[in-house]
Amino acid sequence: MNFPLAQRIAELQPSDIRLMSRECERRGGINLGQGLGDLPTPPLVRDGAIEAILAGHNTYTAPEGVLPLRLAIAGKLLRDNGLSVDPEREIVISSGTTGAFAATLTALLNPGDGIVLMEPYYGYHLNTILLNGLEPQFLTLRQPDFALDEAALRAVIRPYTRALVVCTPSNPSGKMFDADELALIGRVADEHDLLVISDEIYEYISYDGRSHISPATVDRLGKRTVSIMGFSKTFSITGWRLGYAVAEARLANAINLVNDLLYVCAPSPLQYGVAAGLQAPPEYFQHLRDDYQRKRDILCNGLHEAGLTPLVPQGAYYVLADIGHLGFADAKTAALAILEQTGVASIPGSSFYRGSEGERLLRFCFAKDDATLHEAVKRLRQLRA
Repeated sequence: MNFPLAQRIAELQPSDIRLMSRECERRGGINLGQGLGDLPTPPLVRDGAIEAILAGHNTYTAPEGVLPLRLAIAGKLLRDNGLSVDPEREIVISSGTTGAFAATLTALLNPGDGIVLMEPYYGYHLNTILLNGLEPQFLTLRQPDFALDEAALRAVIRPYTRALVVCTPSNPSGKMFDADELALIGRVADEHDLLVISDEIYEYISYDGRSHISPATVDRLGKRTVSIMGFSKTFSITGWRLGYAVAEARLANAINLVNDLLYVCAPSPLQYGVAAGLQAPPEYFQHLRDDYQRKRDILCNGLHEAGLTPLVPQGAYYVLADIGHLGFADAKTAALAILEQTGVASIPGSSFYRGSEGERLLRFCFAKDDATLHEAVKRLRQLRA
């Protein structure tokens, strides 16, 4: 039966992240491609979820999430982000940050609206934008530091542009937007009345003494920003699918309406687990930064030794590496060939660009134990042979 497919998926493509993970598994390789974050879950978080299951917290919750978690998030936002929010009206717990992002787009934008997406971008951002019938308007940040240029930002805005996505720290580049850049975004957003959607899932993973700045704290961005955050990277629980959106009450209410229709609620016992995790002492979060900086340096030094050129990230746990000098026709060919030769999987840079800029790049993930990273680096040195 040749039943027609929905037009809304016509432009969607399977992710090369999934492809490379499958190819890596088939070859028994080391997967530095997908951001699995396969480090141990902190006992505080794990045991909090187990205790919630044993206590019977296994049924539906309110769509906006359990109050103990929303209270814990409000305390965390004040302490770590400088944001004062109403836990009863301005926080929505969702099924991962991707769920919060999807609910936000569906609730606040209309098909045909333009939305500025900076590249390199996170592929799920682009596909969710396309699935909602929005028009992505691409702003290419210049390598190697991915600085934001005001003239370039203004040039991509059209009369129907309604929103702008800021991913900080960024997947895949590790770019962290500083106060001047966020103030620039604020000026342009005010002038064009844009919604700002900030994805801050990697907020606790930053390097070299840099501090994460939440866009909603800068100038007048607070009233027009939906801050999207989560727990999967902070607590190594990517499979739990827990994230949240923070916004002014009227916006949060609309987001929660869609959140309820799409997801009903986030998993009940897991919400209690991350609520316990947010009570971790400051030392936990500092150790997280130190641990990932060590892993970043292991991989970046190894890439140098392998003859590749890492674009050293400021945050998150990925690094883009320039492989243009290796002479491959495109990034996907390069990724597959390097997996075949070394047994190390990466992601083609073309997954993060709509133009040719990504064909010289591969993305590597360093959310692995040190032994795995050292073995991966050892294998990658074969590229010099």
